[in-house]
Amino acid sequence: MAEEKILTLLIVDDEAGMRAGVRRSLRHFSMEIEDTAEVIKLNVAEAASGEEAIALMEKASPDIVLLDNKMGGITGLEVLQWINEKDLDLMAIMITAYASIETAITATKEGAYDFLPKPFTPAELKVSVRQAAAHLVALRQSRELEREKKRVRFQFISVLAHELKAPLAAIEGYLYLLRDGTGLDDPAVYDRVVARSLLRLSGMRKLIYDLLDLTRLESGQKRRELTDVDVLDCARNSMETMEPDADRRGITISLESSVEEVVITADSGEIEIIFNNLISNAVKYNRDNGSVIVKIENERKLVRISVSDTGIGMSGEEMEKLFGEFVRIKNSKTRNILGSGLGLSIMKKIASLYNGNVTVDSTPDVGSTFTVTLGKKI
Repeated sequence: MAEEKILTLLIVDDEAGMRAGVRRSLRHFSMEIEDTAEVIKLNVAEAASGEEAIALMEKASPDIVLLDNKMGGITGLEVLQWINEKDLDLMAIMITAYASIETAITATKEGAYDFLPKPFTPAELKVSVRQAAAHLVALRQSRELEREKKRVRFQFISVLAHELKAPLAAIEGYLYLLRDGTGLDDPAVYDRVVARSLLRLSGMRKLIYDLLDLTRLESGQKRRELTDVDVLDCARNSMETMEPDADRRGITISLESSVEEVVITADSGEIEIIFNNLISNAVKYNRDNGSVIVKIENERKLVRISVSDTGIGMSGEEMEKLFGEFVRIKNSKTRNILGSGLGLSIMKKIASLYNGNVTVDSTPDVGSTFTVTLGKKI
């Protein structure tokens, strides 16, 4: 159901008959904004002079002003100049019986949206008001979108700075140790400092790569090469990549599928990103000597990928916020696990390109299962 929005229209004219005629013509006015499914209706207010109009607008700005130019006191152009000086967020339509090119040019320079010469018909009035209302709504939406972009950009930069601050500080501290030689006569300490520095650098590199993937996806600038891709091969490649990390902790990774191959039309890089994130997380958040099971089901219209682990699991509250950007579950069990907080968000965006989705089922201290569905036809 369309949302109803009320705009206030102020008719400023020293002729009572003109004000009454405008009110009658716009009594049942409504218009639908297709992009937002909003229905616009009008609340009509009146002012018999420019002075009265200014007094009303000082209390509350209308959305649209129908402004007569020639009135007993200050002119409509002077009211328009006052509106311009106050930078009010409204659409002004000049109405006058003394139409001239000079008046139209002056009114336009002062910010008038339209110019309606007297006499005008109800139909002409509605067309002018309809256009002004549509333009106003579009302009406000554009401003709101720009404000939202700035807010998101600020939030993005703030979170990014926060995510980079900790590893940079750690590396800086390790470099000072190397410079000063504090405790580095012990080879084990030296090796640990170097290893921790390399680990932090690896985490920052992963963050940068994830950011590049995310921005390319959202901007539509990522070049997609759609070919026949065997999902099982992508799974095996990711499993092979993660085997060294898994072996160090005694974690087994196994693949289950009832068929020899599962071919879909896809960008192989995108499918690899999905598996890399799923399997990497399943290993990182697993317990030592645990297991990871990768299961692929070939259904009629879609491919279902599920990756289960025997790890630390999550609560219901943690699962609800899991797929947001820069979201990482932070508790005593995840304190020392590095990550960009972007992997699952990227994975969900990729799944949506294939008319699919990502879901999770998890139990604390038991494990998690992430399931990705990918449509076979894009």
